[in-house]
Amino acid sequence: MEKSIKKYFPIFALPTLVAFTIGFIVPFLMGIYLSFCEFTTVTDASFVGLKNYLRVFTDPTFVHALWYTALFTVVSVLTINVFAFTIAMLLTKGIKGTNVFRTVFFMPNLIGGIVLGYIWQILLNGILANFGKTLTYSSSYGFLGLIVLMNWQQIGYMMIIYIAGIQNIPGELIEAAKMDGANSWQLLKKVTIPMVMPSITICTFLTLTNSFKLFDQNLALTAGEPSNNSQMLALNIFDTFYGRNGWEGVGQAKAVIFFIIVAVIALAQNRLTRSKEVQQ
Repeated sequence: MEKSIKKYFPIFALPTLVAFTIGFIVPFLMGIYLSFCEFTTVTDASFVGLKNYLRVFTDPTFVHALWYTALFTVVSVLTINVFAFTIAMLLTKGIKGTNVFRTVFFMPNLIGGIVLGYIWQILLNGILANFGKTLTYSSSYGFLGLIVLMNWQQIGYMMIIYIAGIQNIPGELIEAAKMDGANSWQLLKKVTIPMVMPSITICTFLTLTNSFKLFDQNLALTAGEPSNNSQMLALNIFDTFYGRNGWEGVGQAKAVIFFIIVAVIALAQNRLTRSKEVQQ
């Protein structure tokens, strides 16, 4: 059986590798090259060295979007994981209707980002209208709106992962801790959290990367208004590339920088949380 798998593996893997190369590797490498060029289409690119990268950091909209996205990511990662873990703990206590609650909490994750953004735009603007405000009145309102939207969409998905981790804790471990006199807080701190660290690693990675890459919800909810003050990095890159004539190379350079930032932070987070995992 193993010999057959090894023999035919290249045949089955080749189509996927070809598709991956054409759909990801080639565009990725072209994108890096174009970040060093001035162009309107890929056929008229002219090499300009680091000029585009220098223009990136002199663009105040990019610097503002970077800090805005970083703050949004920190708040989102903390709130989503805290709420998801708390709900997961409650739903593993054997209460009635647990499966119904799991389904209800998970359902928002099935709605597309653009649709979700417009739904929450209507809801939140309806509430703020009572105070004579809208989401685009201030970047603070847009920020809070994005936090609410992101939490509503992501909590259910992360909850499922945490439930799987909690249910994987050996029952005898909990019983042993209780026999040793551990109270609820000690059980949570010394047993539950260390044992669900693999789930924490996955959920933190997903919420971190999803928050940094947020685009469609930002576009639908505020579109960066007022005056690009609620614009996150992905939307800023999009507007630079498609909305500013002659800035295509700068937009591509921003995309490369964006990739590096997300990759470095995600890998660092993954390494940090995995180092705290307990081997069962």
